[in-house]
Amino acid sequence: MVRVPLTAEDRERGERLGALLRAARGERSIGAVAAAADISPETLRKIETGRIPTPAFFTVAALATELGLDLSTLAACEQRPGASPAA
Repeated sequence: MVRVPLTAEDRERGERLGALLRAARGERSIGAVAAAADISPETLRKIETGRIPTPAFFTVAALATELGLDLSTLAACEQRPGASPAA
């Protein structure tokens, strides 16, 4: 199966998600958060920097739980800043 290339919008959304996770992590180390979420530090680093713009749902859910974020907060990364939600 051929993977469809990501669009610029997909990459931007991944960057927004990464920035939100990075901000929520605060002063905690990548290693500590990754271990608590049962993912590798490199995976978390790639998500935070936007190099994995579409992480698996269960990875995002584990990070949200560890960082005390609601999934709805992370889902807001779907929206471009200033865009109105679909009705």
